[in-house]
Amino acid sequence: MLLGENVMKKIAFVALTLLFTPFVVAGFSLSDIPWSIGDQFGTTRVNNTGLTVFPTLVIPMGGEYEAMGTAYTAVARDATFFDANPAASSRLQYTELSLMHNNLIADTNMESAVYTLRYGDLGLAAGGKFLHVPFTEYDIVGAQQNAVRYTEVVAGANVSYNFFNSFNFHGVAAGTTLKVAHRNIPAVIAPGQSAFGIMADFGLLSRFNLLKFYPSRDKNFSVGLTARNIGPPVLDEPLPSSIVGGIAYAPLNPLLLAFDLSVPIMPFSDVPAEPLGYAGGVAVQVTDFFGAQTGFLLRGGNPRLSLGGSLDLSDLRFQVNYTLDMTTQTDRIDRFSVMASLNLGDRGRADLQRRVEEHYLDSLVAYAAGEFEATVALAERALELNPRFEPAAETRDTALRLLSLQQRLEAIRLGEEDNDLPIDPAETDAVPEQPSSP
Repeated sequence: MLLGENVMKKIAFVALTLLFTPFVVAGFSLSDIPWSIGDQFGTTRVNNTGLTVFPTLVIPMGGEYEAMGTAYTAVARDATFFDANPAASSRLQYTELSLMHNNLIADTNMESAVYTLRYGDLGLAAGGKFLHVPFTEYDIVGAQQNAVRYTEVVAGANVSYNFFNSFNFHGVAAGTTLKVAHRNIPAVIAPGQSAFGIMADFGLLSRFNLLKFYPSRDKNFSVGLTARNIGPPVLDEPLPSSIVGGIAYAPLNPLLLAFDLSVPIMPFSDVPAEPLGYAGGVAVQVTDFFGAQTGFLLRGGNPRLSLGGSLDLSDLRFQVNYTLDMTTQTDRIDRFSVMASLNLGDRGRADLQRRVEEHYLDSLVAYAAGEFEATVALAERALELNPRFEPAAETRDTALRLLSLQQRLEAIRLGEEDNDLPIDPAETDAVPEQPSSP
């Protein structure tokens, strides 16, 4: 009963937030905003846009990736990493199944799905997108002749590994996603234009602490680098390939700032590349169950603003986004996306870590009581479960040195050892401070 009440409170909170948002923006003419931004940046005069094939490759699935304006290369913490950085599957906390629906222009829609899981430092994922656009053909008297759909399908398999992972350094993750794409253009629209393509994404990701002024186990700074959609041309049209670098910084515990720089490239074509692209995003964790995100994307000739909100109901998480750009139709429900993510657990990683920390804390209690043999035994139990848990190794080594010194002093007291023999200087050092808990 209490769980049901908590869920209802969370839903009511988000509903009220979404209810009052339109009144905040009612004084603005939303459709004018992207055009004004475009005039400021001169995007209406940008050249070399729209020259690549498979636009589905650069349309965001949804989720936090879309909400933060695609400034997600160094963030990549939900299933939409599949679009942003293939290295992130080895860093996700949970096994997840995510389903997404993205309403684009009028009747144009895109459906997406991603399944991801992790085995220690190895991450695996599979996902795909399905874009569909209905077309209806009429004759000169208005009678319907054909009803067909233009479709694009992209499917991929991901693998990544987190190298050099330890207690003090979260490692450098590297990953790749191999993708295949197919577009179906019915012959009644344009014969001979259906096509098949192959491409790959490559990525790096690392997280660490930098300019951190608050206590938290989570690292507050991350950097990412990706090469996206690298592959041969399709029907002599190049893929939308790019090199993207990103940083993310959390100056405060609930606040995350991110920035991406995108450099379009044409490695297998003489077609000129688009200008540089820029993306910036902000995420704020308002409560433990509700987060808000916003972002700005400047790429090609269409500046884009985005706004999103996430609702976390324990094992089920929802994300709803709204995008405003030059294609948004403000007189109807348009440019919304919805993501539902099912948390399928962490394969026992949290329980394992809890047991490691219990043994470690018990070893500290034994250390404080001068029970060095028990300290060593308890620290060894922690290390058997997690050999990378360096505080336990430090506590064990300190206890072993003190135990050796204690045994030698006892031998000297009993006359079993020559008290003129020098003692190892390392053993005569001052007793180190009690190791701190993680």
